[in-house]
Amino acid sequence: MPQGLIIKGIGGFYYVKTEEGIVECRARGKFRNENITPLVGDMVTVSIHNNSNSLDKIHERKNQLIRPPVANVDQLIIVFAAVKPEPNLELLDKFLIVAELNNMDIAICINKIDLIEAPLIEGMFAPYKEAGFNIIYTSTKKDIGIEDLKLYLKDKVSVFSGPSGVGKSSLLNKLHPSFNMETGEISKKIERGKQTTRHTQLLELHEGGYVADTPGFSSLEYEAMKVDYEELDYLFPEFRDFLGQCKFTGCSHTKEPGCAVKNAVEEKQVNKRRYESYVRMYDDIKKLGRNYR
Repeated sequence: MPQGLIIKGIGGFYYVKTEEGIVECRARGKFRNENITPLVGDMVTVSIHNNSNSLDKIHERKNQLIRPPVANVDQLIIVFAAVKPEPNLELLDKFLIVAELNNMDIAICINKIDLIEAPLIEGMFAPYKEAGFNIIYTSTKKDIGIEDLKLYLKDKVSVFSGPSGVGKSSLLNKLHPSFNMETGEISKKIERGKQTTRHTQLLELHEGGYVADTPGFSSLEYEAMKVDYEELDYLFPEFRDFLGQCKFTGCSHTKEPGCAVKNAVEEKQVNKRRYESYVRMYDDIKKLGRNYR
């Protein structure tokens, strides 16, 4: 029986890329009975029949995103605009937490850099670079950074995600013009992108690898993130050199005296705004009683 990769799922049909080509199939009823849903990115086994093909087996996943629903992701490309819409850095921090939770490599792609002076945008994202995140600056209008992005995507399964209106579909069109992704216009009144992406699918690159375009969204819910507040500190890479050095075991790094992380903030070894974002996340998640231990 052929094995392959689910590259698209829509209307109850799954499209699986195999060595024999693309196979359209439906999932067997056993998956519904076991409350299992095949996902784009799943490696699967299929059966070829005269009347209809069937998806018989889902191979073990290395990770799984809930929103967007994609499996076996190598890296997350978090796309934000330099302006129009203005970057929501707390939302960016939440995207980074999702990637860290799922053990994915991360790149932050800042699009529309032709609309702002370089020192301003580089200064805004300097704390992320200092924390060790890869940052790629792009402009689809000026063809800036597209080749750098292609190299980063080569031979990986990558998810493009981020708020609406930041230019994800335009970037995908630049990466591979035959994708012909529908692009939306920015509302001049509210400066939010119109929703253009209808479903999640994997798009194959000439250079090797796949990218997933996903529905744009502007918020992430902690319920979907499944964050443990007692482990949130490990999801901020710039904190890690200071963890275990606090005066009190189990320090939350919010109010306790003798906190190594707070001291690092005061000494400007950790960015103050990122630290404040951590504190707000910690308090919000703790109020929800989220502890997965």
